[in-house]
Amino acid sequence: MFCEGDLPIARTSLCAVQLLLLKTFGQHQHKKKLKIKYNIMNTEDNKDKDLQAESTSAETAENATNTGNTTGNEAEDCEDLLAKERDRYLRLFAEFENYKKRTSRERIELFKTAGQDILSALLPVVDDFDRALADLATSADEQTRKGVELIYNKLIGILKNKGLERIEVAANDAFDSELHDAITQIPAPTPEMSGKIIDVVQQGYKLGDKIIRFPRVVVAQ
Repeated sequence: MFCEGDLPIARTSLCAVQLLLLKTFGQHQHKKKLKIKYNIMNTEDNKDKDLQAESTSAETAENATNTGNTTGNEAEDCEDLLAKERDRYLRLFAEFENYKKRTSRERIELFKTAGQDILSALLPVVDDFDRALADLATSADEQTRKGVELIYNKLIGILKNKGLERIEVAANDAFDSELHDAITQIPAPTPEMSGKIIDVVQQGYKLGDKIIRFPRVVVAQ
């Protein structure tokens, strides 16, 4: 049993205990609030991290898509460029082949007609021999005629070795404007002679396949 003198002490102790309990309860409530606040902050941070991760994933996917599209476009551009270069190469190759064939033909033709100027300059000499032999055919000087024929044949042989050929044409042959040079036309003596050669005024010659002088003829009209 308490005495009257112990009552103030008991009251004081009770108050101290109550204060201690209140303080302890307050600290507990404060810690609880802090914990709840901490959990809320962690939850918000996690949400922010999730949103950031989703945004990063979306950007990565978009970049990958853009990269894929860019790579596809670059591949198409490379294929187009390759096709253009291949076509250009084939065209250049064809042009070069044509150039080689053309130059080869020109070189062969040049070899065949290399002495055209000299041979053309000798044709009047051949004409003089033809006229001399025609005059000597009616001459009584047989030795002179044979000597001239010998020189003439030697000259003709040398010219043939160089590729010169006489274009064979004679009277009564049909006139061909591609091969003959008509210097004049005369009335045909008979209907059958119309369009035919009456006389050969000058012989024609060709060097290889090229005519260097057309035969000059008189044509019946």
